[in-house]
Amino acid sequence: MSESANPQQPAINIEISEEVAEGIYSNLAIISHSNAEFVLDFIRMMPNVPKAKVKARIILTPQHAKRLLMALKDNVKKYEMQFGNIEETDQPIPPMNFGTPTAQA
Repeated sequence: MSESANPQQPAINIEISEEVAEGIYSNLAIISHSNAEFVLDFIRMMPNVPKAKVKARIILTPQHAKRLLMALKDNVKKYEMQFGNIEETDQPIPPMNFGTPTAQA
């Protein structure tokens, strides 16, 4: 087999800081787009708090957004093969009260 038939991709050395490795919890995402980019805002909503903050914003080219979509589809499929179907709920997204009583001070 010739080298051109199976070209080797160069290895990519990816580093992650300790802070970024901890991750950010998000229970809501808002996606918007223009002709040049997709913007993904990741939001954390808390029970009985009417105001939520964007915790992270990722801006992607349309090509990278499509690659992300395909990668997510592939990973969800693999997850469901290993752990079973991910059940969708009929709850409104997001559930504004989280099913908890209103906090009082």
